[in-house]
Amino acid sequence: MANGRRTPNNVQRLREERLMSKAELARRAGVSVLTIDRVERGASCRLDTKRKIILALGMKVSERNQVFGDAPTSSQKRKQD
Repeated sequence: MANGRRTPNNVQRLREERLMSKAELARRAGVSVLTIDRVERGASCRLDTKRKIILALGMKVSERNQVFGDAPTSSQKRKQD
């Protein structure tokens, strides 16, 4: 974890929407369950780890802001409309 910063993200919500366990996401991403747990709690991680998680969630790297950024997801946008 780089310098102990916590950054909000949507990893847990997206994982749960896909009915995936932390273990399944970790397996698909090629990272440890502990890494998934830390990321879901907002710990910072390397860009490569983010890329792996995004792809393991079945998303495109270009959708990274929906996973790790402040941009609202399409389901959040629909709720606002």
